[in-house]
Amino acid sequence: MNIELRHLRYFIAVAEELHFGRAARRLNISQPPLSQQIRQLEDAVDACLFVRNNRRVELTTAGQQFLTDARAILLQVDQASERASRLHYGDSGELRIGFTSSAPLIKQIPDVVYQFRRRYPDVHLHLQDRNSRQLLTPLQEGRIDLAIMRNTPLPDDLQYRLLQTETMCAVVHKDHPLAGERKISLQQLRDESFIFFDHQGGTALYSEILGLLQRYEVTPNITLEVGDAMAILGLVATGLGVSILPRSFRRARLSEVVWLELTETDARSELWMVWSAHRQVTAPLRHMLELLATLS
Repeated sequence: MNIELRHLRYFIAVAEELHFGRAARRLNISQPPLSQQIRQLEDAVDACLFVRNNRRVELTTAGQQFLTDARAILLQVDQASERASRLHYGDSGELRIGFTSSAPLIKQIPDVVYQFRRRYPDVHLHLQDRNSRQLLTPLQEGRIDLAIMRNTPLPDDLQYRLLQTETMCAVVHKDHPLAGERKISLQQLRDESFIFFDHQGGTALYSEILGLLQRYEVTPNITLEVGDAMAILGLVATGLGVSILPRSFRRARLSEVVWLELTETDARSELWMVWSAHRQVTAPLRHMLELLATLS
């Protein structure tokens, strides 16, 4: 006879009650079938587990050891069931997220990550900082599950949902002649020295900002190229030139820098959440997509 989990549960009930009648009532079965199940269990383990007489029921030495082992086995089964359930419903596991450098500066994004960690504390989050184009290959290869990135042309095997649209602003030194203006046009920057993203850096903002300037027939005089937006802000703060950046970078709060609104209504940048169109959407990923969808 194969030992089944019910045999262990029956045995534990009798071992704890040391009375077949009370154990049967606890298990909501009649006493004769319970006695039969215990005899079958003893035959299966080839050991006497109980000493029985008309007055009492006691565990044998073998029975005491079997009680310890039976409890451990049922505990492992319960824990395995709980782990499987938590994985199925997305309460545990892992989630790998890549994000562009401006994402943490948009207040709602860290708020969503915080909410996710509170709701699913057993899901391990792996976070990677990359520019938007550098996130495409890891997404395609399955090395990350989700990217929070700027709008950029996507391969057919990736899908996206709009998270937020934010305005672009001109960034100038506090002593710049335009610093006192509330709003300016791109044409007012046509003779300025621009601090720009490195064209080989792969950031989506390079193409986006350059395209915006070209739509309004402004050819920027790019005198410095650097790898990221924070470096751009740092150089603008020294007075070496001007730039254009999404409003979210304003949270960097450099006192030497002034942010100017642009009159051009299409001076906007989109933030996307992007994931594979062909890979399975895991439960943790589904939960994160649902939370992020509340921002759009």
